[in-house]
Amino acid sequence: MRHTISVLVANEFGVLSRISGLFSGRGFNIESLSVAETLDPEISRMTIVTRGDDKVIEQINKQLNKLINVIKVHDFTGEEHIERELALIKVSSNQEIRAEILSIVDIFRAKVVDVSPRSYTIEITGDEEKIGAITELLRPFGIKEIVRTGRIAMARSPKQK
Repeated sequence: MRHTISVLVANEFGVLSRISGLFSGRGFNIESLSVAETLDPEISRMTIVTRGDDKVIEQINKQLNKLINVIKVHDFTGEEHIERELALIKVSSNQEIRAEILSIVDIFRAKVVDVSPRSYTIEITGDEEKIGAITELLRPFGIKEIVRTGRIAMARSPKQK
């Protein structure tokens, strides 16, 4: 089962290395990793996507909590949360197909961020399925390059009663 884990850490030299070393040293794979400062520049949030059964994930959480620079570990699996990724897709284009590509971009609420005589670079934000869907629709035009960020996640706010 896929798990999205949020880890608040002290924003210090070597923290990323220690956490990735924890995963590799125990044979756990990191599918996606995203790191950035929070509102407090002394704290960063790491969003880690990994796979494993409940026992493996429990072990990962315990090992993460043992690290000195780790402030808080939270597994979003099984609770309401929002996940997003960002992708940049460079697709071949010419005069005959530009309108069709722009139509796909519009349907997915993406945007063209760079234009050249032979290509468009498209920016899209969404969940994994949305990015996969636009990628498949653009593939016949000739994708030259694709770059994706790691997944980020945030708990949903409680519903008002």
